[in-house]
Amino acid sequence: MTASARASSDGSTLSASATQTGVHRTYRARFSRNALWLLAPALLLIAVFLVLPYLNIVLMSFRAQAVGSPYGAGYTFTNYTSALSDSYVRGVLIDTLLLGLTTTPICLLLGYPVAFHLARTRSRWASLLYVLVLSPLLVGVVVRSFGWLILLSGNGVINRALIDMGWIDTGLQLMNNRLGVTIALVHVFLPFMILPLMGVIQSIDPTLESAARSLGASRVKVFWRVIFPLSMPGIQAGTILVFVLTLSAYVTPLMIGGAQVKTMSVLVVQSLIDNFRWPLGASQALLLALCGGLVVALYARLTGRAMKGLQ
Repeated sequence: MTASARASSDGSTLSASATQTGVHRTYRARFSRNALWLLAPALLLIAVFLVLPYLNIVLMSFRAQAVGSPYGAGYTFTNYTSALSDSYVRGVLIDTLLLGLTTTPICLLLGYPVAFHLARTRSRWASLLYVLVLSPLLVGVVVRSFGWLILLSGNGVINRALIDMGWIDTGLQLMNNRLGVTIALVHVFLPFMILPLMGVIQSIDPTLESAARSLGASRVKVFWRVIFPLSMPGIQAGTILVFVLTLSAYVTPLMIGGAQVKTMSVLVVQSLIDNFRWPLGASQALLLALCGGLVVALYARLTGRAMKGLQ
């Protein structure tokens, strides 16, 4: 092949390659524009129903309280300084965080065995067990709270059974305290722990367990060295979900805890509805969101490092 022919061939190859690259770029640009239009409805819904309400709450939290108007007048930092300087509000905030930090590990301890069994079982009763796990979600939170009122009250089912069996003489104080609220919240939020765990455990290849057992590892060692590390994403998702839902719970602490157990959600509703102090209620809600977000961010960072170390 002559030099001129070789140069012509190389030129045509480069031209075809440049044309193909241009076609790919045009296709990617069109695909990006089409994807943006497809995402537009979802982005609009998020902006209208999530971003704008949060911006409204933020602006409301800086409003100065005005006599005769729940909206306030002018802007100030007084709502935050008064909330942070109030020992009662700080105590309620700490109690709310502790309630979340108590409910979450209990749900994990109770939910992990159930999730593991549902993920591994081949029993014909698996569907029934799955329905039982979801059953708390099929009933409204008010109805569930009334059910726990019947069970935990001074003359309720549990106390009457213990008295009739002669185990106690007087009814136990199972309501209007943190114990009753924790029991009810664990029952309400346990499915939110089980479902993420079950999905992650189902994705773990069973042959990994068989390989570990064939190398002489016991069942306990297989669980702690293989299954548990691989299920960490489900543990992280379930614990964060239960913790956030516990912080925002309102009906259950109000009905089961009564006047003796106060959470930030109850306090925020009292400020907004009972006292018509919307700026103060908005600042209290944002303080709860900020503290809960910091705890979740710290936990996600620690568990993320742990999962990287296990890989």
